[in-house]
Amino acid sequence: KPNLVQTLEGTPALVHGGPFANIAHGCNSVLATRSALQIGDYVVTEAGFGADLGAEKFLNIKCRYSGLVPSCVVIVATTRALKYQGGVALDKLGEENLTALADGLPNLMRHVTNMTEGFRRRCVVALNHRLQDTDAEVALLTEHLGQLGVKLVVARHWAEGGKGAIELAKEIVALCDAEAAEPQPLHLTYPDELPLIAKVEAIATHLYGAERVHCDDKIRRQIRELEAAGYGRLPVCIAKTQSSFTADPTRRGAPSGHVLTIREVRLAAGAGFIVMVCGDMLTMPGLPKVPASEGIGLSDDGTITGLS
Repeated sequence: KPNLVQTLEGTPALVHGGPFANIAHGCNSVLATRSALQIGDYVVTEAGFGADLGAEKFLNIKCRYSGLVPSCVVIVATTRALKYQGGVALDKLGEENLTALADGLPNLMRHVTNMTEGFRRRCVVALNHRLQDTDAEVALLTEHLGQLGVKLVVARHWAEGGKGAIELAKEIVALCDAEAAEPQPLHLTYPDELPLIAKVEAIATHLYGAERVHCDDKIRRQIRELEAAGYGRLPVCIAKTQSSFTADPTRRGAPSGHVLTIREVRLAAGAGFIVMVCGDMLTMPGLPKVPASEGIGLSDDGTITGLS
């Protein structure tokens, strides 16, 4: 039973599941998406916390099971995140730094090529614009993404609400129209029949830039036992940091040639995938002690309070 909620501007949204992609599959249920497709012309699914996690799992797990094929992919980027990937300290991210932005760009470029070349999806990059972003920074991003044939759209919804994202919406509609006119088959990273460890290797080498996957004899024995029990055809769900293509959150940019180490294996039989825990990732989500919902109310005249 998906929950029907709304945005500040009254746009309907179906919330059903949606665990964090660094510890789980990172997107809502198939039921919620199919329900939304019955009542809306365009359905946007959040599959976030890094396209190497959320988008990868949405495509390799949810789309595999459901047969859904997205018409396009929207990759959301910020200058702050890219400067962080370029080596800037957290307290300096609000300052213009074109050198660091350029150094962090390979991170975004890999996410883009993973979508366009890996999964063969049409793609647009939405720059989640903040007031401190400069014209020079936007120009740099536009130029480099143009080399990949991908458009950068400056989305100003942070400051302007829905009207600040109209250009992005138009670009998404154009990409959806192009897909409808010339559909492209979705290219999954691995087939069902591939051994479980080989599925992890496919993701790690093709999407993360890793050289290989490492696991000790105990992990390999657990994987063999799962395959012997009939779970070998399940997709894999990699739990790792969202801050890096590696399992080390301090490795920034787009590192290559690293080793992805599997620390733990878990069967999620009900969900239908095998969780591979990598690095020091904790799979308990961090949530506030007091949820925001406790401060939200509804007046007699239908006015919603406590949202700002």
